[in-house]
Amino acid sequence: MRFPFLLLFATAVVAPTTVGLWAQSPDIPLTLADYLTRSQTANPDLQAYANRYEAARERIPQAAALPDPTLQITHFVESVQTRTGPQDNILILGQRVPWFGRLSGRQDIASAEAEAIHYAFAARQLMLARRVGTAFYDYGYLGKAIELTTQNLALLEQLAPIVEERARTGGSLNNLLRLQVEIGKLRDRWQTLQQQRTQLSAQLAALMALPIAEVLPWPDWTPSESAGVVDPTRRDALLAAVEMGNPELLMLERKVTSAGARVELARLETRPDFTLGVTYIQIGSPTVNPTTPDAGRDPWGVTLAVNLPVWNSRTTSARREATANRRASENELADRRNQLRADTISSLSILDDATRRVRLYQDELLPLARQAVENTSSDYQGNRATLLELIDSERSQLDLELRLWRAHSDAAQQRVTLQSLANRPI
Repeated sequence: MRFPFLLLFATAVVAPTTVGLWAQSPDIPLTLADYLTRSQTANPDLQAYANRYEAARERIPQAAALPDPTLQITHFVESVQTRTGPQDNILILGQRVPWFGRLSGRQDIASAEAEAIHYAFAARQLMLARRVGTAFYDYGYLGKAIELTTQNLALLEQLAPIVEERARTGGSLNNLLRLQVEIGKLRDRWQTLQQQRTQLSAQLAALMALPIAEVLPWPDWTPSESAGVVDPTRRDALLAAVEMGNPELLMLERKVTSAGARVELARLETRPDFTLGVTYIQIGSPTVNPTTPDAGRDPWGVTLAVNLPVWNSRTTSARREATANRRASENELADRRNQLRADTISSLSILDDATRRVRLYQDELLPLARQAVENTSSDYQGNRATLLELIDSERSQLDLELRLWRAHSDAAQQRVTLQSLANRPI
């Protein structure tokens, strides 16, 4: 079973993101929406939750059904002689009927538990979407990190022949050594990033139940232009949406309902159950008194049995147990509500900080760093700057560019997180 809110979630996540084609194979997801759709339909853990919900729904009619009737047959090996003839067999058909409210109470418990599993399934769907979306943007950032590191490494390698030539003509050998160290460090970083790609690709493939023998292609994503600080009014609306629509809270509310129904059912344990029955006696051929009125006729009668719940220690303990479980469910709901509120506020804070960093790096620091690299490169060619200054300026630009893409990725991940918490687009 799939829920409509997932389509809204997928649309809201993808709307601010442009994702290019990764591969032509139909088995490889091409966009974040494809990633979400693939994970929602193929993830085995999610399918297990769907099966649990289906099983829980089947428990509802079982809980509302009466107990099976009983049929008791007594055969006399030695017949008992009566006035109307010998008794051969006695048949007793009985039906137990619980006290008024017990069956409906059990049905209420089963219904509430099925609804709780339904919302647990919905929460699992959102959690999976959140994990896939977060890993997607991590993978996108990693692709940009490898791309930028490769470009920076290529620039330094282009300097190597110039520095070697200067060293041969009497220049400082220390500059060549420093350049080789810097190139070695970048190659080491590049190798580490490649290993991270293998790890992250395997995690994404596992979430989507894809083969993990080969790494996934790089995503081609463009940062959102709509990222920004969430104003106080929208913050309050988002917090209210978390408390009203988060499936985890709805699941715990159903658990509280189920616990309350169990308290009422425990109270009804002090009431008796009834057993209604019909007794039928088979009479053999009358040989002693064949002329007796009704001789040879099979008598029958109705019976009523009542169980006596006299062991108060058992019923009292059951009520205390049910009451304690209800309080535990209520406290669990209150604690989870507080945690989700804290998670929402924390995610909003991270989103605000990521937006601030995007503006700082993109609008202020990176233009300065790029200009510094151009100036230092020109000065180095004119022997007005040292190689160390050129390396430092390029290293500073690379660091700022990586920080910018990390900030873009952080902002996108927090939008995914907020959407999964509130079960709605922000």
